[in-house]
Amino acid sequence: MALIVQKYGGTSVGSVERIKNVAQRVAKFKMLGHQIVVVVSAMSGETNRLIGLAKDIQSTPDPRELDVLVSTGEQVTIALLAMALKDLGLKAKSYTGSQVRIVTDDAYTKARIQHIDEANIRGDLEAGCVVVVAGFQGVDEAGNITTLGRGGSDTTGVALAAALKADECQIYTDVDGVYTTDPRVVPDARRLKTITFEEMLEMASQGSKVLQIRSVEFAGKYKVPLRVLSSFAEEGDGTLITFEEDQNMEKAIISGIAFNRDEAKITVLGVPDRPGIAYQILGPVADANIDVDMIIQNVGADGATDFTFTVHRNEYKKALEVLHAAQAHIGAREITGDDKIAKVAVVGVGMRSHVGIASDMFRALAEEGINIQMISTSEIKISVVVDEKYLELAVRVLHKAFNLDQVPA
Repeated sequence: MALIVQKYGGTSVGSVERIKNVAQRVAKFKMLGHQIVVVVSAMSGETNRLIGLAKDIQSTPDPRELDVLVSTGEQVTIALLAMALKDLGLKAKSYTGSQVRIVTDDAYTKARIQHIDEANIRGDLEAGCVVVVAGFQGVDEAGNITTLGRGGSDTTGVALAAALKADECQIYTDVDGVYTTDPRVVPDARRLKTITFEEMLEMASQGSKVLQIRSVEFAGKYKVPLRVLSSFAEEGDGTLITFEEDQNMEKAIISGIAFNRDEAKITVLGVPDRPGIAYQILGPVADANIDVDMIIQNVGADGATDFTFTVHRNEYKKALEVLHAAQAHIGAREITGDDKIAKVAVVGVGMRSHVGIASDMFRALAEEGINIQMISTSEIKISVVVDEKYLELAVRVLHKAFNLDQVPA
């Protein structure tokens, strides 16, 4: 008997029929004697609908009230799934994030989990219940409802698996695993049997939508065995995310191509080239709770330098407003931006033992006339910013250049 946490995304519970199908799948695991905790998202499209309602009232919805609103989407699915499980003759009980006591900080719309009180869940599991938990949400110390940001149900699933010391956390989605890149962009993309946590973390951070980055961070930190599967396929092992590089794993230098369309670039021109200037620029941005991704500071000339960084496109206007307000204090000559960019990254642990990956990447892009605007690297990743209109071409070119459509020997 194993303790398994299963997470089902919005498309997996997108209709009453699909919720019934999830209940049937859960029942099969329960009948095998396993203890099951199920985490579900809102029905597909529901969160967007609720956000749309909020924006019909307030052009920029109040963050606290927005969390109260959008958290109701998951409340619907946990109740319906619990009913479907009971209809199959199983004992089941649903919990919202606040009922479980998934305690978070108070950063509304993108809160972080601090700790989980899993005592009630353990008691229900021992009593033979299937426990159904609302993903994406929690509660702060003051009792306010919070949400974890888009994709937050993945984080809920992995965090519960960590708290319960589950044998495996299974993420069910509309794809049957992790692919070398998005099959909608590259039809020849190949499903990976295994991928390391390091690679999956880089893929998620660079824009891969299969798993939310914080869920991967949780899994790596707490050594939670993680598997990505399809909720629409009856069989298949999906993709196992492993803790260590296995000598028997697929021998690929590059495991995948990740990309992100939701990028925007801001350049602060003519700032004084002195110690502390980076903090003076990014400090106000951080205080506004805006995440910064890639950063480049040019070589100083005549006592001045230029500073460029990227943010999520949704936070582009807010970041510009913050910087324009601080422009005089910073001493910048001009602040410019571009919200028509995209990021593409090649990811693979094989980079550690192979040279020339960057030159191969840059040559492939150059041959297609794709200009690179920014470059960032880590031990197992190289990412570049390009004009948004070249994104899909860049992904296809790099996928072919690194032979990712072929199974490694």
